[in-house]
Amino acid sequence: MRTTIPSVANGVARKAMIIGLDCAEPSLVLERWRDRLPVLSGLMGRGVSGRLTSVVPPITVPAWSCMMASRTPGDLGVYGFRNRSDHTYDGAFIADGNAIKVPRLWDLIGRAGGDSIVVGVPGTYPPRPLKGALVTCFLTPSVESRFTYPPALKAEVADVVGEYLFDCTDFRTNDKDDLLRQVYEMTDRRFALADHLLGTRPWDFFVMVEMGVDRMYHGFWKAMDPEHRKHVPGNPHQDAIKDYHRHVDGLMARLLAHADEDTVVLVVSDHGGKRMEGGIRVNEWLRREGLLATQSEPTEAMSLDQAGIDWSRTVAWGEGGYYSRIF
Repeated sequence: MRTTIPSVANGVARKAMIIGLDCAEPSLVLERWRDRLPVLSGLMGRGVSGRLTSVVPPITVPAWSCMMASRTPGDLGVYGFRNRSDHTYDGAFIADGNAIKVPRLWDLIGRAGGDSIVVGVPGTYPPRPLKGALVTCFLTPSVESRFTYPPALKAEVADVVGEYLFDCTDFRTNDKDDLLRQVYEMTDRRFALADHLLGTRPWDFFVMVEMGVDRMYHGFWKAMDPEHRKHVPGNPHQDAIKDYHRHVDGLMARLLAHADEDTVVLVVSDHGGKRMEGGIRVNEWLRREGLLATQSEPTEAMSLDQAGIDWSRTVAWGEGGYYSRIF
């Protein structure tokens, strides 16, 4: 998480505006490209900035809910996208907003009589009532779902931006030109909606999270990073991430136009990004240590489900993709 807080008049903030950039990497936005990002650089110059420690695991779910609730993953009982639902071996569920049982910032502000605008914060689908307006996050199944509060806001969203885009259809696609198109369309529509809501709704607290940064890193990091083992010098997308950051920087200016001198502004992210140097096959390590027994001897790389688990001889197993959750 990183933050930039400009000073406010008389040292007292009457409003708060949080602009969340999922996965924004501080070595890029706070250092390497700072002179290319005039809006962010201006906030840094007028306030304070730096690296903050994220949660463990430092991933989108649960990090944003931890930030908004001031709780740890252990407090929330949420450790990733897929969460254990019970003590069975195969009980799991997608940790959407139903998994968050504690109040978050907008709930507390509403209790105090304030109005909030919440757009795209992970952990907000399905929508819950609040004092203000809410548009749900990237875990929303589709625009056919119930994704706003109040419900009538859904029609207004369509009037303002057309089809609202919660996420890209496949951010790991090899069709990089189509991914670029999707990310820019998604980002432009989210910022346009946020701009509209800020201009048409009362608010004491505003927060939005843009997922496009995360999707750009997944799709184009190797194109940007000359030290990546799959980098191709001179490839057509080597400046895609930098250009996108410059685009988002310009969009942030439209939101800041709604912030007066009594508004505290924070620009934050939930985790950073970097090239992947390699990986550890956690279940193979557990197998070699005698803690995990499979029903058959693997002859090639395969999923744990394919190998089958002998639970009578198993003490621990790993399930959780790249962040190595061991149960």
